[in-house]
Amino acid sequence: MNRLIVTAFATLAGLAASDISAQEATASPLQGAWTLVAADKILPGGERARDYGEHPKGRLLIDARGRYTLQIFKSERPRFASADKAAGSAEEFKAATLGGSTHYGTLKVDRAGKRLVFAIEGASFPNWEGTVQERAYELVGDELSYRVPARPDGSVPVSVWRRID
Repeated sequence: MNRLIVTAFATLAGLAASDISAQEATASPLQGAWTLVAADKILPGGERARDYGEHPKGRLLIDARGRYTLQIFKSERPRFASADKAAGSAEEFKAATLGGSTHYGTLKVDRAGKRLVFAIEGASFPNWEGTVQERAYELVGDELSYRVPARPDGSVPVSVWRRID
């Protein structure tokens, strides 16, 4: 009986170790925490402009399996006059909505194609929910940058992140 218990524990330990090894082998190369360095846009004429103000704030968190959450905020968003969020004015709601971009889901890295593939589950812009979006990316050391597909006005958003862990 004792030998059976020891064999069972050894088998379970081996399975757990192989599962951890498999996870490590397929871990996202972008796993970790990132802070926003820039949230700009390239205008149709080629010039670069700030898209979320002079000092945008943001975090991008990616786990080993590619689950992510991303937040970008314009630092210069005005505060609401009321402490009650539901009592905001139309202008306050517009500034709050246009001053941030958040979404979460899963992220796959296509290294050969130099593409990030976001499967968006939830987003501050509801039209993105349930969509799959690709972005051309570049990873140099601890700096990740990617371009979002062009907007209707022809501008191309560019996000730049620095790994913080």
